[in-house]
Amino acid sequence: MIAELVSVGTELLLGNIVNTNARYLSEQCAALGIHVYYQVTVGDNEERLTQVIRTALDRSQLVILTGGLGPTEDDLTREAAARALGLRLTEDSHTRERIEAYFRNSIHKTISPNNWKQALVIEGAEVLDNDNGTAPGLFVHTGNGKHVILLPGPPNELIPMFRTQVLPILSGLCGGKGTLYSYMVKLCGIGESMAETMIRDLIDSQINPTIATYAKSGEVDIRVTAFAQDEEEGRRLTLPVVEELKKRFGDHIYTLREEETLEAHVIGLLQELGFTVSMAESCTGGLLCGRLVNVPGASDVLKSAFVTYANEAKERLGVRHDTLVTYGAVSAQTAEEMAEAAAKAAGADAAVSVTGIAGPDGGTKEKPVGTVYLACWVRGTVSVKHFLFHGNRAKVRELSVQYALDLLRRCLLEQKRTL
Repeated sequence: MIAELVSVGTELLLGNIVNTNARYLSEQCAALGIHVYYQVTVGDNEERLTQVIRTALDRSQLVILTGGLGPTEDDLTREAAARALGLRLTEDSHTRERIEAYFRNSIHKTISPNNWKQALVIEGAEVLDNDNGTAPGLFVHTGNGKHVILLPGPPNELIPMFRTQVLPILSGLCGGKGTLYSYMVKLCGIGESMAETMIRDLIDSQINPTIATYAKSGEVDIRVTAFAQDEEEGRRLTLPVVEELKKRFGDHIYTLREEETLEAHVIGLLQELGFTVSMAESCTGGLLCGRLVNVPGASDVLKSAFVTYANEAKERLGVRHDTLVTYGAVSAQTAEEMAEAAAKAAGADAAVSVTGIAGPDGGTKEKPVGTVYLACWVRGTVSVKHFLFHGNRAKVRELSVQYALDLLRRCLLEQKRTL
């Protein structure tokens, strides 16, 4: 079954909110074996929305619309869908009673007249009760093998409605025709072009499962997806490909769990080893520590962090004055001393340091903007890396944090192998 997702709302086009609904619905459709070929975002304009729905119905068997079901004048999804389908809107007494009960049991006892708009449904549609709001969802079977679903925009209304009411309907429509099963292989410390080059032969020969690469800042994700009758067959089809990727990429792979971030993986390694960590940051100004603190359980392993932006702060931490004078604040020698000093000051098993030129000013011919030195100290063993990152100030700082986490991860892996 081919599906199309239509997200409705001018606020989405303006970037006021992030469209998390489309991602959620795409994942759910994939799990059911429904192929999402198109995603469209359209503003609160009835003419444009009607045309988008008609186009979607021409090229897809299932159209899922989200948003635009509220009580205000610019909520036009019901009207546009009815118009595109050539059907009338009629008041649903069951929904009207639910709206009355909703307000009767809320702090807002008075029902604004425009709330009754939400009791209008497309004739012949199956009404999907909303237990978390006043706008019901609708499921329309057009009679010619096409299906249209209207869902409320707020995720806390959409997701429960989908799980409890839409999912069973779609499962019935799919009739056990198969599912999409995926593994996500997450890499760091390698670029997308190089990663793709290393698996070009696999990509060229792919049929089922398929392989696709996705670039992130300092990371590459490789999704291996199989169309299978069930989860067991999906696992059987994808595992040989995943094993081949593990052979080719080795330590570049940090996880096979899609939901696991690099910082969460690093925290997990530290917990597994029973190590504590500290850090000293210059150009990143606390961003590295912030990434780790985002992870639940960071307090088990994170001892302290030092933002040593000025040279005086670096010296107070423990960097020698002669080192700064001879080699400069942005140097391998300074990075190494920052890491060792941070570890000793905190009494930590490991420490990582960052010092660099984030720009837009401050660069020289010898050390241009984007020059960054990272160091990792783990129980007396130090590793120092030099990078030249490209991009604006924010990008250089972001990449510095990403590669610092990767350096710490690799040093911890070395320790793990020796234990």
